[in-house]
Amino acid sequence: MTFLSGQLGAKRLELLRELVPTATTIAMLANPKSPETVAERQDVQAAARAISQQLIILDVNGDQEIETAFATFVRRRTGALFCGAGAFFNSRRDHLVALSARYALPTIYVLREFVSAGGLMSYGTSITEAYRQAGICAGRLLKGERPTDLPVVQSTKFELLINLKTAKALGLPIPAKLLALANEFIE
Repeated sequence: MTFLSGQLGAKRLELLRELVPTATTIAMLANPKSPETVAERQDVQAAARAISQQLIILDVNGDQEIETAFATFVRRRTGALFCGAGAFFNSRRDHLVALSARYALPTIYVLREFVSAGGLMSYGTSITEAYRQAGICAGRLLKGERPTDLPVVQSTKFELLINLKTAKALGLPIPAKLLALANEFIE
């Protein structure tokens, strides 16, 4: 089972720019210890260069570094934030969402759980679909199939979620294109 997360950086950057077109500088939080970071960083940097988007990437791998990063974003007048993929950020979901709200920083995340917790927007593969696929594989194993006979399965269902309450609090109108693309709205 494979799970796309870091490979969707260019699409996340595109969606964030669609929602916050006035952001002259976009920041990215990255965790250098996460396996997804190298591919995600390269993807986002290439996408930013292609559209001449100013991008600030800050590596963080501790709670104090997260606080320092947000202070840097404010100091550098960052217009939006791209939160990287990985377990480190997932485990600090509430803290990241709270800091984004405190500093009124429009942020895109990888997982829907961030949006459910009050984050602005997420785009990524559906964890529910990945669990369903894992269940199918487990069922096949329990019926006697050998693990080496099972195919590698990759999640192919992607979800765009937008928290309308957070968008309103940030004073961000949702463009028609995003309204049409969104799989779900949270209020």
